[in-house]
Amino acid sequence: MALDRGTLARVDRRVLVELDHSSGVQAVKVPVSDAVWSTWRRYSEALGLTMGQAIAGLIGHELATVVDEAPDRVFDLQSELEDRADRLDVRELELAERQTRLRRAENLLRDRETRLRESSASLSGAVRAERVGRNDQCPCGSGLKYKRCHGQPM
Repeated sequence: MALDRGTLARVDRRVLVELDHSSGVQAVKVPVSDAVWSTWRRYSEALGLTMGQAIAGLIGHELATVVDEAPDRVFDLQSELEDRADRLDVRELELAERQTRLRRAENLLRDRETRLRESSASLSGAVRAERVGRNDQCPCGSGLKYKRCHGQPM
């Protein structure tokens, strides 16, 4: 008994609907090299998926192509990668702008530090008043010790 393509497509659609509603875990052996498996692991991590989720997405996509219909949950990996690349480009631009602002601020601080050093060097040559000790003569000319004249608390 041969089934036509339309009948097979209806059967496949029913199988796909049931696959989408019930999820389980299947242990399978995948005949790939260690290098391919390692690459798949990095690829899945870059997409933010577990390796099993990525494989399940590929299986669902492959089954959908058999019946010429794409289920709602098909992983569109290319658009996901493009979105991530766009976000990365935006982030790189933000970081470049931030780096430019930091360089400007660094130059401003360096200029201010230079000016402060120059002004402190010019002040170091200024005449400083000598400090009057408690037992020294008061600078007002009264003849008393400073502690008895202007050094008393009021």
